Amino acid sequence: MKTPPLSLYMHLPWCVRKCPYCDFNSHTAGESAPKRRYIDALCRDLERERERADGQPLQSIFLGGGTPSLFSPDEIAELLQAVRDRFAVVPDAEVTMEANPGTVEFGSPAGYRQAGVTRLSIGAQSFDDAMLRSLGRIHSSDDISRAVRQVRDGGYDNFNIDLMHGLPGQTLEMALSDLKAALELEPTHISWYQLTLEPNTVFYARPPANLPDDELAFEIQEAGRALLSEQGFEQYEVSAYARDGQRCLHNMNYWTFGDYLAVGAGAHGKVSRRGGVCRYQKPANPLQYMVSCESGAPGKPELVLSPGELLFEFMLNALRLSDGFAESLFEDRTGLSPGILMPATENARRRGLIERGASGTWKPTELGGRFLNDLQAEFVP
Repeated sequence: MKTPPLSLYMHLPWCVRKCPYCDFNSHTAGESAPKRRYIDALCRDLERERERADGQPLQSIFLGGGTPSLFSPDEIAELLQAVRDRFAVVPDAEVTMEANPGTVEFGSPAGYRQAGVTRLSIGAQSFDDAMLRSLGRIHSSDDISRAVRQVRDGGYDNFNIDLMHGLPGQTLEMALSDLKAALELEPTHISWYQLTLEPNTVFYARPPANLPDDELAFEIQEAGRALLSEQGFEQYEVSAYARDGQRCLHNMNYWTFGDYLAVGAGAHGKVSRRGGVCRYQKPANPLQYMVSCESGAPGKPELVLSPGELLFEFMLNALRLSDGFAESLFEDRTGLSPGILMPATENARRRGLIERGASGTWKPTELGGRFLNDLQAEFVP
């Protein structure tokens, strides 16, 4: 098993309002959040994570949430400086921060750029104001356009727009109108994904009316994919589309089973060692997380993945990639022989869900991409 690239994920858990579809570890607080105490806790957590890095440089940093743009540029600068004080960071490291249009006014994109953020991900979700209200968003379509102008004025030439489809009452024409509005803002990357009703969300408990059926949802997906392709966007993952050379490097590290350190409430990490591949998680409740950092509590022990778990987790990620993966990558990242792939891949191939190239690469077929959950289920331990 070869040492994979290393990234860092930092979780900032607060939002102005919790969206009814959101199953991320986010908590309503806004400006009342104990940000000073949380930053101090993150710095202590980073100190502990330094041992896991063992001198290996960070290839990328991702600040997710929650709504990281509730933190000011000065606060983000302090956090990123704390990272650089403790870790080696490659000179051209990608540093992404999630930002919502309704909270960009908490800090200017130019300020975040000066703080060290190199890439912003704007949570637009829709350009239809009625849809935004149904999703519980606090911004309007005008706020999105205003935020993107500020992003460009702030010196960013690489930014993502998050957009959802399959919304309540949404037609094909409405979904494509959203995509066209996003394209007019000339992002370098678009994350375009279907609304799903996740457990432990308001929408799961009380599903909204008039959700598109499976046939319409597929029609929207195919038409949107064609439009994005026409406009020069390559689909390289289930919901990720990028212009040439603008793939999200941090997410690519996830999908190719790289390693990543984790700080912040509920953050998950993965590290590869001589003893195997380990996973770990931080306390999900922000208060419990801060207390654990302040007390120096070791947290939950790392979990060493079994060969069956390694196979499943690798495939869960790598099968999301449009190009699939090489058997050599599987061996490098898991330490397992490619032969362990064969029983499940052969069954999936018979079902028309996966195909193997001449150079030892595996990727989902068109059918496998459409029914990805069925394909991934072939590899459940």
